[in-house]
Amino acid sequence: MFVKRLSVGPLEANCYIVSDKKTGEAVVIDPGGDADKILDVIKSKDLKVKYIILTHGHIDHIGALNEIKKATNAKIAIHEKDANMLLSPEDDLSIYVGGGFAQTPADIFLKGGERFKVGDLTFEIIHTPGHTPGGISIRVDGMLFTGDTLFAGSVGRTDFPGGSYDELIKSIKEKLLPLGDDISILPGHGEASDIGFEKRTNPFLAEI
Repeated sequence: MFVKRLSVGPLEANCYIVSDKKTGEAVVIDPGGDADKILDVIKSKDLKVKYIILTHGHIDHIGALNEIKKATNAKIAIHEKDANMLLSPEDDLSIYVGGGFAQTPADIFLKGGERFKVGDLTFEIIHTPGHTPGGISIRVDGMLFTGDTLFAGSVGRTDFPGGSYDELIKSIKEKLLPLGDDISILPGHGEASDIGFEKRTNPFLAEI
């Protein structure tokens, strides 16, 4: 498996490019900006992007969606509860950060529980609402891409429209922590961690 993390856009969101080394088939997770940086990796590795999977619909995670879709023709997948954010500058918050433009509509409307085969890799969708109603995490083998649900040392903010702190903590407690201490966490911002370390040290999880 090939995994590349890129810090993109003005809010330095993490975009991940994950591919099966044998086939070159790939997924782009959260193309939040700097489309040229993302496409440079895709071209240099000669990857065939099958899916663009969005952990949620905020602008810092979808800002380069139009360009990546146009260049790769990959299918866009987002949870059905966040799907309208791709079409609404108000809902994706871009109108408040000097943007205010709509993105390409989704091709796949997720509910949670889906599995996507990409080469020999399986991407499992886990619905983890709280940061947004349609927030998801994505498991691939021993890695968990958590978007803005769980960070190293922190959790996602819940003061945006549709956010719920109680729901966020419930998602982490019931859906992420049971996956096991050895699961690596690759969050939407900041550095990687693992579930065991976060259980022991994350101050927001002390109540769990």
